[in-house]
Amino acid sequence: MDISSNLPAPIDVDARLDEIALRYKQAGGLGINVLNLIGGSAENLLDRLPAGVRSNLEAATIKALNHAMKAAHSSRSVVPDQKSWLNQTVTAAMGAAGGAGGLPTALAELPVTTTLLLRVIQGVAVEHGFDPEAENVQFDCVHVFAAAGPLSGDDGADLGFLSARMALTGRAMQAVIARIAPKLAVVMGQKLAAQAVPVLGAVAGAATNYAYTSYYEDMAHVHFGLRKLAIDGDVPHDELVASLAQRMGKIPAKV
Repeated sequence: MDISSNLPAPIDVDARLDEIALRYKQAGGLGINVLNLIGGSAENLLDRLPAGVRSNLEAATIKALNHAMKAAHSSRSVVPDQKSWLNQTVTAAMGAAGGAGGLPTALAELPVTTTLLLRVIQGVAVEHGFDPEAENVQFDCVHVFAAAGPLSGDDGADLGFLSARMALTGRAMQAVIARIAPKLAVVMGQKLAAQAVPVLGAVAGAATNYAYTSYYEDMAHVHFGLRKLAIDGDVPHDELVASLAQRMGKIPAKV
């Protein structure tokens, strides 16, 4: 009897890393389309927001993340994870509704969209075999929001969110949220500014939410794909992140 035929196939770490790197490289493509639609750049989007909104972005983001953590967790027992296309369709519809009324409705829609994005990230964690109820996996899900953002033009230069780790303490989740909020506030501010574009608000809102959902789903696949590869390939996670960084410059930009 050939015992070797019953053994699992060896993991091709290099091939998996190439796939992950390609996904990361292509993740922001839809964000470019949004910027073209609204006729601006990521750098000047925040300048379009009223000063009062800009000054409260971080507080609004923390509030949205806290709401998302509670709502996403409680909804898992009621609403199952959905297909990618359905998530994108739902968030696009929400973005259109948020953009239709300008900045006030866009602000009201922010925590709802953040919750759905977190559910999308949790769904990807499940796809890779992780338990979204586990505390460390919940931390990882929130850490995905530390990625650069779909309107940043980042093509893999910022890999810090993949290697960030924190000690698990009783107040660790609030510490994670507080650390991520400043960066995510900029990203969400760009979303609000796009939705508030006169006349184009509903269209820009739908396009922006579609791009955000696609982007964070891709970032979640990168994040949890590396976590899974570290386990399957028995390779230290930090070593995989370093190898991924080396690959990023070898993949042509998406056209």
